[in-house]
Parts: sequence; C-alpha cells; structure tokens
Amino acid sequence: MNRRDALKLVAAGAAGLGLNETALAFPFGSTKKRELTPPEDAFLEDLTQAGCRYFWEEASDKTGQVRDRAMAQIPSSHGKESRRVSSIAATGFGLTALCIADWRGYLPRNDIRLRVLHTLQYHWEQMPQEHGFFYHYNDMETGVRAFKCELSSIDTCIFLCGALMAREYFKNTSGLGPQIAELATKIYDRVDFPWMLNKETQFSMGWTPEFGFLAVRWQHYCELMMLVLLAIGSNTHPIDGIYWQYFRRPIASYSGIRYISGPDPLFTHQFSHAWFDFRNLRDKFANYFDNSISATRAHRAFCLSMKQWYNDDYWGVTASDSQRGYQAWGGPPALGHIDGSVVPCATAGSVAFLPQECLRVLMSLRERYGKDAWGRYGFTDALRPSARWFNDDVLGIDQGIGVLMAENLRTEMIWATFMQADEIRLAITKSGLHTQ
Repeated sequence: MNRRDALKLVAAGAAGLGLNETALAFPFGSTKKRELTPPEDAFLEDLTQAGCRYFWEEASDKTGQVRDRAMAQIPSSHGKESRRVSSIAATGFGLTALCIADWRGYLPRNDIRLRVLHTLQYHWEQMPQEHGFFYHYNDMETGVRAFKCELSSIDTCIFLCGALMAREYFKNTSGLGPQIAELATKIYDRVDFPWMLNKETQFSMGWTPEFGFLAVRWQHYCELMMLVLLAIGSNTHPIDGIYWQYFRRPIASYSGIRYISGPDPLFTHQFSHAWFDFRNLRDKFANYFDNSISATRAHRAFCLSMKQWYNDDYWGVTASDSQRGYQAWGGPPALGHIDGSVVPCATAGSVAFLPQECLRVLMSLRERYGKDAWGRYGFTDALRPSARWFNDDVLGIDQGIGVLMAENLRTEMIWATFMQADEIRLAITKSGLHTQ
C-alpha cells in the first residue's frame, strides 16, 4: 500500500495523521472515485509537489504569510523574489498545502509542523485584524496592510479553512499537534461573523477603517458558501441556519446545460469545494458538487464554441493575469476580453469535477509548451502561445486551488479530514444540507 492509496490510509494510518478510525463513517463522499491511469497520477504528483514547493518557499519564515505572486521561472529556490505582498487567501491555501506536503512526505515533518505552528501563532498574536477578520493583502514580513485594502470576508474564510484543515490534520499527533489545534480554534472563534453582516441578511464583502463596510454584498451563489457555513458553525459568534437561504441562486443555461450560477468566472464554482465535500449533500435547491460539474461542462462548451482558439486539448479561462493585466474573465456569459489565452487553474481547479477532460488539457499544456508554460512551481498563471506570451508570474491562490483539487481527486484526503470538524458538521446540519 502506498501514498496513492491514500484514502484507504485515512483509516489505517489514523494514529500518525491525527485522524480517528471512525472518520469515514460520517456520510460524505459517496460518489464513486475515478481510477487514474499511471501517467495521469504521475502528472498530478508533479503538479502537487511543484505547488507545495511554492507554499513552502514563497512564505515568510517569520509570519507564515504566503506571497501573493512570484516569478514563474526562477533560477533557484527561495531568495530570488523581491516582492513582499502576501495574501491572506494564499496563506490559507498554503496551510492546507503544508498538510498535503506532510501527507506525501515532501518535507521533514517537524519542519512542516513548526511552520504551521508559527503561522498560526503570528496570526493569533500579531497579525492586524478587526473583529477577527484579516486584511486581504499584507507585507509578508511585517503583517502591515498593503494597498489600503479591505478586511476581506471571503479571503479571511479561505484562511480559516486552511487553519481548520491544519487543526483536524495535526490535532491528534504528538508534539506540536495540540498547540496547532488550540491556536486554529482560537483564530476561528475570534471571528465576529454577525459584525460583518452589519445588520443585513447578506455579508458585506469587506470593511476599511477609512470608509467602513463595503456596500457590495455577497448576494448570489458563488464561492460565498464557505463564508455562510463557517458563520453558521461558529462556536462563539454564530448566525442562524436560515442565512443559508438568503443568497440568491440564479439559474444559468448554456448549450442545453442548466445550473446555478451568477455571471462569474469559473473559480467561483471551485473554491468552497476545495475543503467542503458536497458530493453526497443537497438542499432543496441543488447538489452543489453536481452543479459545479455542470458549470465546468458549460464552460468547456463555451470555450469550444470559439473554434478559432480552443479545442479539446486547449481550453479553460478563469480570473487570472492576462496580456492586458489582471482580468476576472471567462464565461458563459462572456466576461472580459477573451483572446485565446488559457488559464491552467481553470481546469486544475475543476479536475475533481471533470477528471478526464481537465487532465487531458493539463497534460497537453505541459507536453506542448514545456518549460515556457511549466516552471519550478508548476504552470505559469496564464499563457497565449499564439502570441508567444507566457505569463511571468504564478499566483498563490491559483496554484492553491489546483493543488487542493488534485489531492481531492487522487485521495479525497482534504475532504475526509476537513469534514470531520465539529463546527462543519454542525453547519451542515443547521443549514438544511442533508445526505441524498
């Protein structure tokens, strides 16, 4: 039995991984797991190891904050990147990536656990926050707010998902495990979710000390699911389960495919699913895992309709860098100035939804475009080979969603671990989600 049989090891290796042997009894994840071919699994191993390398090398030893972006092609490891802006969301993805790195033995276990512990200590004791919410961007060495950005409700929740994942993964391990678990719980319990509602039924997207709460709200289905569920499950500042009903679920239709979606990029159908296992859950509206499958199929059909650019080996556009700067582009409906570029995290983030179709694209991109598209940390953030353009950077959140969803496809380890959190179980029950 090896690490590629990792789901079986969730129970068999419980003592060493901080999981208990009854973990899989909780009724999530009934969807039949797709068997990968050896070349597919080998590719995903490369993608996962490269992505975990990013979250190890492009993080501060002092604060644990993960750099928002870094050079895609660098001559050697840590120390060549001078930019110091970190993102709280990338740090959340990074905490989960460190669990994967431990799980797969990429780095010494004690080094990983020390990094996780120091990250949580810094965010509990020193990281600027307001009512438990963190600023979107920060100086990775000092924690000082960058760009006069907002306290971000959703990006804080991505960090919380990473913290809770680390808690569940390490909590029963010897040595630093109990300290990691205690700090993660303290950080989660500090968050005052009702404050971010600001007496409304939908969360504000953020707050600034200069202007107060942002007027824009999390109103329709997207990556907001994690925010609402974490708030419902809170030990100290919960909201009522009825708030799960308060965001709109508009119906989209494309090429005969119907699904719940706003006019948003594809990542909105991916981020919450990196941690929350919705496969065997539904409410009166939908099974949200199946909904993301449909959204990915619609996006693929949308891309393939532009035959001058896209084909079965080359499709996928979501929020990313472009030759015109950062764009929240994609579709359907068409968003941004689509120009034939491909964003690898579009298919990497959906690899658990449409494994065959997404792996075909990812493996083809690396085979056809080689070192121009693939560097020390895996894929560049975006590429447009017809214009001989390959982005200079990788982005932390885009690397993160690919790494996490690849692990979920291969072993389901993140889902099986994260869903054991008592607060998540409570949120599932209170929200009205139930097993099918």
